[in-house]
Amino acid sequence: MKTVIVTDGKYRSSIAAVRALGRAGWQVVVTQTRDDVKAAPPVFFSKYAAETVWIDGRAADDGYTDRLAQVVRAHGRPVLFCVGAVSLNAVSRRRDEFSRICDFLIAPPEVLDALNDKETVHSRALELGIPVPKQFDGEPDAYPVVIKPHCGEKFGLKARDRYAVAGDRAEYEAVLAAMRRYDPSPIVQQKISGDGAGASLLLDSNGRLISALCHRRIREYPITGGPSTCCVSFYDETKIAQAYELLRSFGFTGMAMVEFKGDSILEVNPRVWGSFPMTECAGSDFAACYAAAASGETVEYRPGNYNTGVKMRFVLNDTAAVLSYLGHGKFGRGFGGIGDAFGAKEALKSADDPAPFRVYLKNTFQRK
Repeated sequence: MKTVIVTDGKYRSSIAAVRALGRAGWQVVVTQTRDDVKAAPPVFFSKYAAETVWIDGRAADDGYTDRLAQVVRAHGRPVLFCVGAVSLNAVSRRRDEFSRICDFLIAPPEVLDALNDKETVHSRALELGIPVPKQFDGEPDAYPVVIKPHCGEKFGLKARDRYAVAGDRAEYEAVLAAMRRYDPSPIVQQKISGDGAGASLLLDSNGRLISALCHRRIREYPITGGPSTCCVSFYDETKIAQAYELLRSFGFTGMAMVEFKGDSILEVNPRVWGSFPMTECAGSDFAACYAAAASGETVEYRPGNYNTGVKMRFVLNDTAAVLSYLGHGKFGRGFGGIGDAFGAKEALKSADDPAPFRVYLKNTFQRK
């Protein structure tokens, strides 16, 4: 049986990845750095985790890649599936070394840096003729606008803090000053109306598209622009084609989610994204395709090979979102969330693997 090592078990997305890989017949080894968590992550209790490994220190430590390499060498030549951005970037910076001991689909560091830079992505999309929001070099000539750093992750910002909206000149000046604490020249763009959506793609080592899935946001928390708490799967050939054209132009390989608002591309997450559990809920073989392609198999793209119309929610975050929508008088989304409590799939819950969800709830309430 072939082995795949999944890093960063603390993330919720790792649960979906481990289940999908285990069901596909892989022996799954899950790792977690000790100093990045206070308790064993829920995925450690999954029946699909054949082995769990603690790694000393933090993923951001200088010695992390050396310690991860030791784990890799102890398992022959496994496939490496990096869940966290820190571990992904660390392995990317030492691609040549890791390529001698394991298989993976990870882009070079310069490609990851370019895709993490919103200004670079905006410029490339313009060159390709892909719709993007209007961008302002100086004071905007129309409001509202969105102000954001080139790469919020590099400054350690949480998802909800990586951009802010200004509705007039006074707010613009205040938000701009606040953002300049992280980035001396923040990006200022027209605020686009419409639904937020993501086109998640997997490209093999030759840059071929081998898997894709689209999801649309229903609710988010904070409701002013935080991470998705409830979303629904759908299929959009145009969004997938535009996302692929953009990623391919950078020479990308691996997993990425291209974020849309309406018809415009906003940014790229060149890594495992927050709503990755939708791949499991919608019946996509995204994770299995990654492992197969990384190990050298030729994987053919099958458009729309997942269930559409599947609603998925993170119960605790979505409950907070529903209460916030109701508290702000947005009753349509608020009451819709009450209905979804009975109709949407819980992102982390699985009938054949119940332990991770139970541990997730226990850890969350103990932490609070």
